[in-house]
Amino acid sequence: MARSNRELQEINAGAMADIAFLLLIFFLVTTTMDVDTGIARKLPPMPEEEQIEDDSQIHARNIYVVLVNSNNQLLVEGVPMDISQLKDGAKAFINNNGLSPELSDNPEKAIISLQNDRGTSYKTYIQVQNELTAAYNELRNTAALSEFGSRYYDLSKSQQRTIRKKYPQKISEAEPKNVSDNE
Repeated sequence: MARSNRELQEINAGAMADIAFLLLIFFLVTTTMDVDTGIARKLPPMPEEEQIEDDSQIHARNIYVVLVNSNNQLLVEGVPMDISQLKDGAKAFINNNGLSPELSDNPEKAIISLQNDRGTSYKTYIQVQNELTAAYNELRNTAALSEFGSRYYDLSKSQQRTIRKKYPQKISEAEPKNVSDNE
């Protein structure tokens, strides 16, 4: 009978709650959260009514048309081009200064129009963006070295603004199309 009179001992769960709470805090503190990053693009401000009228004066020679199809092939100004040639072609177009009648009047008026097919791979899209951005970066570095004797990113903010005014990055991106459906 002695056995039945004894109470069963309970397990103290208070310490378990503390341990679970400490583990939760440990995992929250040590876990890293991946943040998706995108392409840094600054959208232009909303145009004023005066500026809207000026946009109609864009000449076709000041637009460098870059098309990327669903097979990741480039068609630049109606001519097939390899991605490795895109940067040099864009630099020649932007920095023409009216020398060639087929290219832009000057860097301030030069606009690069980019349009992709919906089937274009993300890798090709990023490569094209990188080549176009590299063209502007090289032109800005060259201008910064000749004018200030230093690379573009080593200049002060006001000096960088001066160079950006000479070589404004104007990349117009049209909405992707399903070109293969129309053929």
